[in-house]
This record gives sequence, structure tokens and C-alpha cells, in this order.
Amino acid sequence: MALTILKKDNLKFGLVLGLLGPIVGLAIVYLVKYHSFTIGEFFNDFISENKKITSIGSLSLLANAVLFTLYINTHRDNTAKGIFLTTVIYGIGILVVKILN
Repeated sequence: MALTILKKDNLKFGLVLGLLGPIVGLAIVYLVKYHSFTIGEFFNDFISENKKITSIGSLSLLANAVLFTLYINTHRDNTAKGIFLTTVIYGIGILVVKILN
């Protein structure tokens, strides 16, 4: 059942995957590198330092790059479009946070 869901070629499904990918990526970065921090300390540190916004943001978006490549290579272009769209939106958001910081 779970594998059947991942085989869908749907823009809405791509948008959902694109939203979840960076969240999972951010969680992985937190667990690997910042596990001694509380979640609040981690986000405060992430938002307050420009270098960390760039590096952690990029690592978080790497999850979407993997998803995008997977769906493009399996010819599920509509899902890949959704992933790409949310990646661009996340990227713009990270850029705005970095500029306003």
C-alpha cells in the first residue's frame, strides 16, 4: 500500500512531498549535528545566524533534491513539478529570512 502511494504522478502529491521533504531534512540535521540543543535553542540559533540559515537551509532542501531526482528519473513529471515548486518557495523563504536578519 505505501509503495503504491509513492508511485502516484500528481501535482498535489508533489506539493505535499515538497513540503515534507525539507521538514524531514531539518529534523535529520537537528538529530545529527544539534542533538544536544533543545528544539527551541536550535531554531533560535538557526534564525539568528546568517551562516547557519544558509547551511542548514541548504541541507534541508537537499531532501527535496533527492525526491525531485527520484520522481524525474521515474517519469512522474507532475509529482516532480510539485516538489520543484515547493523547493523554490522554500528557497525564497530562506533567502528572505537571510536578508531580513
